[in-house]
Amino acid sequence: MDELKPSSPNSSPLTPLDFLERAATVYGDCPSVVYNETSYTWSQTHRRCLQLASSLFSAGIKRHDVVSVVAPNTAAMYELHFAVPMSGAVLNNVNTRLDARTINVLLLHSESKLVFVDCLSRDVVLEALSLFPLNSPRPPLVLITDDDEPSGRSSLTVDFICTYESMVLRGDPNFVWIRPESDWEPMVLNYTSGTTSAPKGVVHCHRGIFIVTVASLIDWAIPKQPVYLWTLPMFHANGWSFPWGMAMVGGTNVCLRRIDVSTIYGLIKRHGVTHMCGAPVVLNMLTSSADNKPLDNPVQILTAGAPPPAAVLFRTESLGFVVSHGYGLTETAGIVVSCAWKRKWNQFPANERARLKSRQGVKLAGFTEIDVVDPRSGESVKRDGSTLGEVVLRGGCVMLGYFKDPQGTSKSMKSDGWFYTGDVGVMHPDGYLEIKDRSKDVVISGGENISSVEVESILYTNPAVNEAAVVARPDDHWGESPCAFVSLKTGLTEKPKEKDIIDFCREKMPHYMVPKTVVLKEDLPKTSTGKIQKFLLREMAKEMGPRGASRM
Repeated sequence: MDELKPSSPNSSPLTPLDFLERAATVYGDCPSVVYNETSYTWSQTHRRCLQLASSLFSAGIKRHDVVSVVAPNTAAMYELHFAVPMSGAVLNNVNTRLDARTINVLLLHSESKLVFVDCLSRDVVLEALSLFPLNSPRPPLVLITDDDEPSGRSSLTVDFICTYESMVLRGDPNFVWIRPESDWEPMVLNYTSGTTSAPKGVVHCHRGIFIVTVASLIDWAIPKQPVYLWTLPMFHANGWSFPWGMAMVGGTNVCLRRIDVSTIYGLIKRHGVTHMCGAPVVLNMLTSSADNKPLDNPVQILTAGAPPPAAVLFRTESLGFVVSHGYGLTETAGIVVSCAWKRKWNQFPANERARLKSRQGVKLAGFTEIDVVDPRSGESVKRDGSTLGEVVLRGGCVMLGYFKDPQGTSKSMKSDGWFYTGDVGVMHPDGYLEIKDRSKDVVISGGENISSVEVESILYTNPAVNEAAVVARPDDHWGESPCAFVSLKTGLTEKPKEKDIIDFCREKMPHYMVPKTVVLKEDLPKTSTGKIQKFLLREMAKEMGPRGASRM
């Protein structure tokens, strides 16, 4: 046995790019991408990606060069997930809702060699380039035009070397794409959303993307040829790696430029959508809209990003959506923990089912290990569902590290073999993980640790509440006290006041957890991926000053 070693026939690098080649063979005449009135088959998508990869290679893009994309969920955005790494380059998706200054920082930090720019992001990207230092080379730009763009703007190609379609058309459809020499080679560079700190560049390799893609398909039990609606931004952790996953199963990708509830329901009916993903805010939108009629056929929806309140889960499933809940980070390239459902739970009352489904769950098959540990000792916390600790992970799809940030990498990927997430959670007796908070979002009031997520879950049971977020406010007596920012549903005949919200909480939770301050706002600030920007709310709470010493 000791004489048998790895060799060329059994050591081909793992890469999800192979899925496209297989899709062209197995599903060649089946629909691959649908966007507005445009549709392609898998053989066409395969050819177009080869042509684009060929053009990138001919344009001087070298192995491991970073190629950036600033675009929403369009057909071009989908193709770039294959074409850029097929040219040997590293794909860097940029959040389309960032301002020019932030985009400038990311393009400089990534040393991007080329930027694909959607027509509606044209102005902000040009402004970002204008902020480059005089001695820094500016990356050339390729314009992605669109049928939906304002009249006359398609001719505005000044500052761009060419259009996306012209680059596709001039490429070689027989191009031999650049395979990674090792599956540890970098494939994507993603910047974190920066909800708790400055954005960091997360680098993933071909091997990690392959593992999380296959594991996600298995865990969600996705069948062959699903119809997948792109409500989750592809720039957010590469759409949880489902661009490559849909190629593996020959799915139809229904692309969507803007998240609009009526459009979502229309596309579900028109194309027979079977699967979609979205942050809990998308679930809330689907259930709060006037267009939320019960579905003709069930639609599987995978949510993650923040613990969804049980009340929102219950409302979503009552419309015919089948909700699956998971947990992952940009640093894990997608979902690595899921609330694996047990048949016996179907017999439980609806509220209990929703409570169980709001937990994050267990590791995916193909992932190595998850745990909740005491951050000081590194020891596992008790599996009692109440002892808080930091969530730690290890597995093949954990990032290679943070780009140009060895200190940040070593701080989160420690010598004890764990990746420290910064999330606070508990482990239940049945082995299911439940996230309670980000480490910065725990409110420590009078020595008591208060989970902002638990308080938010109860706030969401109030029929008048649309969105809720709880942060710490300085308190002269308690040190910190819970401060709730709440937006109310539209169309209410009678809107509750701040005191009404506090009184509601007093009836539902221990008094030490009750928000001492309630701020009613029309909308809560959110990232482009639907996460409420608690760091902004924390600043607002601080600006309000310390709460007085009187007890409530």
